[in-house]
Amino acid sequence: MDIIKSIEHEQLKNKIPELKVGNTVRVHVKIKEGNKERIQVFEGIIIKVQGGGVNQTFTVRKISYGVGVEKTFLVHSPLVEKVELVRVGKARRARLFYLRDRIGKAAKTREQVGARIENKEITVKEDLVEEEVSEPVEEDKK
Repeated sequence: MDIIKSIEHEQLKNKIPELKVGNTVRVHVKIKEGNKERIQVFEGIIIKVQGGGVNQTFTVRKISYGVGVEKTFLVHSPLVEKVELVRVGKARRARLFYLRDRIGKAAKTREQVGARIENKEITVKEDLVEEEVSEPVEEDKK
């Protein structure tokens, strides 16, 4: 394997959440303040997913006190603790930038009827567990 690919493979998380545009998610992010570390939750709609491999990112938008706030998160970042699915939204396009111009209830995506809220995870790399293979010992026959 290529040196760069092997280094990138080490940085990948084993399982990543299934991210779809239009879904409302709750992202748990580690934040350092001085020598303290805490987890902060950012809840909003995924407006875009881009890239692949180590560089895969997703952008979440929420409206906080009447102001639109967007944050872009790296999927494989150690600072992203977990991503919870809150609502399954119906989106007919890959990027939902038109939500930036909307306010109030219009800034939401239509909820997919009958969708189950399951935190599905995609296995990126499997844990390689090496098992000891014991060879059968042959006894001398006389």
